[in-house]
Amino acid sequence: MPPTREHAELKLQPLPQAGRSLAEQVISEVRRAVHTGAMVPGRLYSVYQVAEQLNVSRSPVREAMLRLAEAGLVQVERNRGFRVVLPHPREIVEIFGVRLALELPAVRRAAGAAGLGGSLRATMEEMAAAVGAGDESLFFHLDQTLHDHILAAAGNGRARAIVGGLRDTMRILGTSTDDRSRTLRQVHEEHEPIVAAVAAGDADGAARAMRAHLTNTGLILAGQAARAQGEPVDVAALWAAIVDEP
Repeated sequence: MPPTREHAELKLQPLPQAGRSLAEQVISEVRRAVHTGAMVPGRLYSVYQVAEQLNVSRSPVREAMLRLAEAGLVQVERNRGFRVVLPHPREIVEIFGVRLALELPAVRRAAGAAGLGGSLRATMEEMAAAVGAGDESLFFHLDQTLHDHILAAAGNGRARAIVGGLRDTMRILGTSTDDRSRTLRQVHEEHEPIVAAVAAGDADGAARAMRAHLTNTGLILAGQAARAQGEPVDVAALWAAIVDEP
């Protein structure tokens, strides 16, 4: 529906409409707009409004809104529009609790797998190049690829699919550690002991390094979410209650 007086003002840039699907581009633009403050959580926006500003039809915008709603980034109000919502720190902690439960056994099983060390090293080199270029989008795509290689080598397709879905949810939510908390180079360095242990066939070392990396990432992201929302959440206590073993 066309925007009305109840819809908040909105200023977005037209999409390039090349490369990725239009729905993916809309998702990226909504995330960017939330990050820059062009879209404010809690305010009402219309599909028509977004489509007009991005210079696309309403179909990819509707598809994007459905995917964003499934991920929990927007709430759709029938015949009115949608509102941006931010993920609660608990959601982030729960996601990382599941990832730890699946990725620690996976990296133990994958440690020493034939050819895996070489493919992980190659991915690390690409990640280093992305760090040098300051290409955050490419870097986190390669980050996901590296974890996926490990899960594939472990041989549990269901675990691989679940982790992939969780990472997609985090990507759509727009939650990634940034230079305020941890640089891309530091994220890259956290993967080094994982890759070294896997290449050496050190299952225990690989699991310890993976636990340290995922725990650090999860705590940083949950803390960022708490600060962004002004939530008086004790993230460490939340993590201990949901993730840490009794």
